[in-house]
Amino acid sequence: MEIRDFTDMEKFENLMANWAKATGLATVAVGSNGEYISECYNFTDFCIKLTRGSKEGCARCEKCDREGKDVYYCHAGLLDFAIPLVVEGHTVGSVIGGQVLPENPDEEKFRQVAREIGVDEDEYIKALHKVNVRTEEEIKASAQLLGDVLNNFINAEYAKNMNVSIMDKMSSGVATTHDMVAQIIAKTTELKALQNKQKILALNASIEAARAGEHGSGFAVVAKEVGKLSAQSAQVNMEVEEIVRKISTAVESMRD
Repeated sequence: MEIRDFTDMEKFENLMANWAKATGLATVAVGSNGEYISECYNFTDFCIKLTRGSKEGCARCEKCDREGKDVYYCHAGLLDFAIPLVVEGHTVGSVIGGQVLPENPDEEKFRQVAREIGVDEDEYIKALHKVNVRTEEEIKASAQLLGDVLNNFINAEYAKNMNVSIMDKMSSGVATTHDMVAQIIAKTTELKALQNKQKILALNASIEAARAGEHGSGFAVVAKEVGKLSAQSAQVNMEVEEIVRKISTAVESMRD
């Protein structure tokens, strides 16, 4: 199950963009396979240009993306978050972001990270000072809000999509049922014609039996039974017609 298969991604992106604008935090959505399914909002040069711009830094970031949960510190020392996106008990992706500092940074720790990932230390520190500072409580509250909004949205989209699918199937089923009812009506008409023939056959048999006198007694019995069979068939046919009429009425009401 992929979010893009049932979600209006334009509205999805608008929710993320407005949240990022309101909070000043970075965010991006990923699908069940870990690949980005949205634009990256408010991503800093510290993260995108420098940390992810290096081979080692990118590998570490991707590991954090896969393993990070709730609010956590990334490998570089920033506060990030990862909130699962869940539909009917199935995790279909997650929204990740943050990229903020909880307090004034220890430059030496970040210089060490720069050396480890092969990035110019001074440029790294310069970019670090442009990173927003937020408390951990602010990050948690903002991340949870975004997670709640997006989860409510995609679940509503999924339900709407499923309802449309069900209605399509119902429409198809109604059309099929309508055709079947038409076939039943046609067969019922054929049965009426056969019943009329049975009546005529029974009548002719009775006439011939009367002409034959006592030699036609056996023939008369047969004629009588054919007549009974015709009458019984007529009764059954009337009952079938009534059932078909009710079904037809119900189907027509569903088509309207």
